[in-house]
Amino acid sequence: MTNSLVTNISFNHTIVAAKDKKESAWFLAELFDLPAPVEAGHFLAVKLDDGVTLDYAEPPIEFPPQHYAFLVGEDDFDRIYRKIVDRGQKHWADPRQTEADTFNTNDGGRGVYFLDPSGHYMEIITRPYGGWS
Repeated sequence: MTNSLVTNISFNHTIVAAKDKKESAWFLAELFDLPAPVEAGHFLAVKLDDGVTLDYAEPPIEFPPQHYAFLVGEDDFDRIYRKIVDRGQKHWADPRQTEADTFNTNDGGRGVYFLDPSGHYMEIITRPYGGWS
């Protein structure tokens, strides 16, 4: 068996549990100005700019909320945050939801938390936390 070094590893897709996959997929696509969700078998896929897809599915079980964080540019943050505010959507500067109706400035960037229609904890940040690049 040959041991080869993989030098290019990237994230391809994940399944996102949703109470209503159409509502959740369209929520994200519209908020982020992404292409329309595409049916892929029993999934509804939302493609991000880097080619990663979020494949929304409706599992027949109760599921706990998950956390999804998106690294966005400064202009994208302004646009998305404006939509969140204009829609009157609840949002917080922190994951514990104690600092309402504002964003944080952690690690020299900006970040905000909000919930999607299925109750998942969504986050947009302009700088990776902890100095990762």
